[in-house]
Amino acid sequence: MRIRITWDSGDVEAVLEPTPSAQKIWEVLPCTAVASTWGEEVYFELPVCVEVEPNARQVVEEGTLCFWVEGRSLALPYGPTPISQGDECRLIAPVNILGRIEGDSRVLSAVQAGAPIRVERID
Repeated sequence: MRIRITWDSGDVEAVLEPTPSAQKIWEVLPCTAVASTWGEEVYFELPVCVEVEPNARQVVEEGTLCFWVEGRSLALPYGPTPISQGDECRLIAPVNILGRIEGDSRVLSAVQAGAPIRVERID
């Protein structure tokens, strides 16, 4: 399952792993939301309700496609957040791992808080 995440000045593509959360997200696409930022993380709400999965983690590699269950949000870390220790990507809570962004995830630094952001399937 491949997706594209688009904002006014760019886009990234990502591959979803076959997880329960990824499948639920796939089913609601396409979706448009309003982007939020937190340090070097972009996140935005999706109309998906899932449980925390057994492999949920709070510290992930940059470019990991994550779902923050409590915030019902897709989380896209590309560097440190305000609670990171050093250069790690530490999210606010353990997140479900959905997959990976292809290419350089640092292009997400161009996403402005409050900007529209769209997620769609790539066939």
